[in-house]
Amino acid sequence: MDYFEINGSKTLNGVVEVGGAKNAVLPLMAATILNKGKLRISNVPTLSDSITMSKLLEEMGVEVKFESDNSIFVDSSKLDTPFAPYDLVKTMRASFYVLGPLLARFGKAKVSLPGGCAWGPRPVDFHLEGLKALGVKISIENGYVVADGSNLTGNKIHFPKISVGATGNVVMVAILAKGRTTITNAASEPEIQQLCEMLNSMGANISGIGSNILTIEGVSSLNSISNISVIPDRIEAGTFLIAAAAIGGEVEVTNIIPEHLDSVINCLQKANIQLEVKDSSIVVRSKKEDILSTNIETNEYPGFPTDLQAQWMMLMCLAKGNSTIKENIYYDRFTHIMELNRLGCNIKLEDSVAIIEGDRKLIGADVMSTDIRASAALIIAALCASGTTKISRIYHIDRGYDNIEKKLTNIGAEIFRKK
Repeated sequence: MDYFEINGSKTLNGVVEVGGAKNAVLPLMAATILNKGKLRISNVPTLSDSITMSKLLEEMGVEVKFESDNSIFVDSSKLDTPFAPYDLVKTMRASFYVLGPLLARFGKAKVSLPGGCAWGPRPVDFHLEGLKALGVKISIENGYVVADGSNLTGNKIHFPKISVGATGNVVMVAILAKGRTTITNAASEPEIQQLCEMLNSMGANISGIGSNILTIEGVSSLNSISNISVIPDRIEAGTFLIAAAAIGGEVEVTNIIPEHLDSVINCLQKANIQLEVKDSSIVVRSKKEDILSTNIETNEYPGFPTDLQAQWMMLMCLAKGNSTIKENIYYDRFTHIMELNRLGCNIKLEDSVAIIEGDRKLIGADVMSTDIRASAALIIAALCASGTTKISRIYHIDRGYDNIEKKLTNIGAEIFRKK
């Protein structure tokens, strides 16, 4: 398998451009099941996850074509198989997004229970209970969700805990249910906002977008759209902001929506990182010796993203003083601690709180990626460390970051992909 070899103790300088959002493009691709025509999606990141989603759509009869300009053409007019097999769904949890649109289009679906990153219990109970409230009959047979949605009816749905995936799936069914559906404690993430806006452009009637209460007036049918552009990836943007802060130098992160990063910007400023926020970019100016310890808690949007928890942890290992991180979304999302400690960090875990000793001097070592965002944290750590670091199992990083080694090399990093 490929691995990264990274030479540390370099500063970063220059411009790095953020691509389309992984967490937006996957539900958008799933929603093309409802489009029944040709659709061009632009600003698509080249990721193994987007390729997996395309294979899943093709398995069901959708025509998918990747273009050289980071666009894909999707023609779902000939989709005829409301079935998502285990072999594909097991590799990526976001594959489960196809359940909702398949139900809405065909009135039935058979979708494998999902896989994805190894950490954390992330059950699909909220998805299934929300769909049942809309009149869907569900059974679990041999590891598959078998669903009958022949009599969809609007209802009041309250999620016990905010769930991005469950919100997306339920919305894609409710838009074609009879009557009104109200979802309380719904996800408000920018990626869910874009999904709802796409559905509205197809004729759905969703209000409250961007809030935690969504109201959906069911419609009898949808129309087709021909173009949509994926929003910038706020997690990739946050990763580069934190990387520049940790490694030092002056970096402008471009093609972003700064308001999507308000919580991250606020925490970086508390940590004494100098930021210049522009309309669609942020300039980071940092000296490692000036970083201040800052405690954070992860929370649903607009709180600090759980997908930046590992990267922030790495930054705090360099800060003056000790700090804590409380993980409120996925309580055992801490597999990166052991690997960061191998590089010279001193992080301890008590319940769902990481206690981080600051002012550490890192030294290169062999480490292993455990999930997408842990991989990003290890890359940042390796670039801060003296000597050379080898990071194995980097197929994780390819699921969430488009050409990260090239982007970092262009601003001064020494990172090499090897076999």
